[in-house]
Amino acid sequence: MLAAEMTALAQGMPGFVDSKSFAHTDGERVTVVTFKDIASHTAWKEHPAHRQAQKIGRERLYSEYSIQVGISSHSHSFKLDE
Repeated sequence: MLAAEMTALAQGMPGFVDSKSFAHTDGERVTVVTFKDIASHTAWKEHPAHRQAQKIGRERLYSEYSIQVGISSHSHSFKLDE
């Protein structure tokens, strides 16, 4: 499966932080991949295997897709003590 291959590739990239995928029953998928910095993200964006996967996606798998790239200016979290 192409998605699993790309997830494994992303996980091996320098600067990879995490990846999460979500799927709806209507077939829509969302994948969030986080890298530690712009340089790491750019390396992922330009990786030849990733570019080939995007090409395959456009030609064979998706009728449409969108990509959003953002920089976090603030982050906080909460974890209930166990």
